[in-house]
Amino acid sequence: MRYHSSSMSLTQKADLLYAELAHLGSVLVAYSGGTDSAYLAYAAHRALGERMLAVIADSPSLPRAELAAALVFTKAQGIPTHVLQTAELHKPEYARNDAQRCFHCKDELFSVMETARARLGFEHLAYGMNLDDKGEFRPGQQAAAMHRAHAPLVKAGLTKAEIRALAHEAGLPVWDKPASACLSSRIEYGRPVTAENLRQVEQAEAALHALGFRQVRVRHHGDLARIEIAREDLPAALSLSALDRITAALRPAGFLYITLDTQGYRSGSMNDVLPLSAITPAAAS
Repeated sequence: MRYHSSSMSLTQKADLLYAELAHLGSVLVAYSGGTDSAYLAYAAHRALGERMLAVIADSPSLPRAELAAALVFTKAQGIPTHVLQTAELHKPEYARNDAQRCFHCKDELFSVMETARARLGFEHLAYGMNLDDKGEFRPGQQAAAMHRAHAPLVKAGLTKAEIRALAHEAGLPVWDKPASACLSSRIEYGRPVTAENLRQVEQAEAALHALGFRQVRVRHHGDLARIEIAREDLPAALSLSALDRITAALRPAGFLYITLDTQGYRSGSMNDVLPLSAITPAAAS
C-alpha cells in the first residue's frame, strides 16, 4: 500500500508510525538523545513495550552532558536503554576526517548494534532519520541502508517540525531541544579527529552554554575557534563586554584565536567548503 504523506493529518501519520513499529516485532533503536531519536524511542516503547531497546553509542564524540541528559530522559519515560561503546576514533578512515566521515561513524554504530541485536535476540535495527533529512548531505544514511536499518519516521512521512509537534503533544521535554550533531562535525574537513580536539570543542561549547547561549557550534580550525551562535541570540554577543566574556570562557579550551561567525548558527556549515563532486551520490558510492 502506498501512502501520500502530504495529504495525511498529523494524527494519521502518528498512527502509521505506531503501525510500522508494531510490524517490526522487536527492534533496537539508535538513540542519541535528540528530539527525533527520543521520540522514536518513546513511540517504539509504546508500540512494543519490552520488545524494544534504546541504544546509545558512547565515544569521545558524544558530549558527557548529552549522554547524561539522554539517560535522564529514558529513565523518566521508563524506556529500556543500553549504552554501547563504539570505536570509530580508532578507524583511520574515520579519523582522517574527509567528506565520508559520517559514513564510517554510522558504519561502526550499526556494526556494533547488529552484534548486540543478534546477541540479545531482537529482529531489527531502527534509527531517527526524518523526512527532511532525505534532502541533505548525510553519508550516514548509506551506512544505515547497508546495515538494513529501518527509518520508521520517514515511513510515516514525518518532518522535523511534525516530530517536535508530536513530542510536545506527548509532553516530552525534548520537544524543543536544539539540534546537536556529534562533536566530530565541528572539526574542519582534513584535520584529523582526535580525542584532544573533541575535548576542546566540548569544553568550549559547554562554556558558551554557561554564558546563556542555547544554540551554538564551535568550529575547530586548529588554533582558531569559529563560533556560531543562533541569529536570534547574536545581539547578546555583540558588545565589547560580551566578546570579552566569550574570549575568557574559550581560552582555557586551548584555542589561540577566537572569532565570531557573523552568519550565526547553521546546520552543516562545514559542508560549505566541500566540492560538489564530494557530496554527490556517485562520489559517496
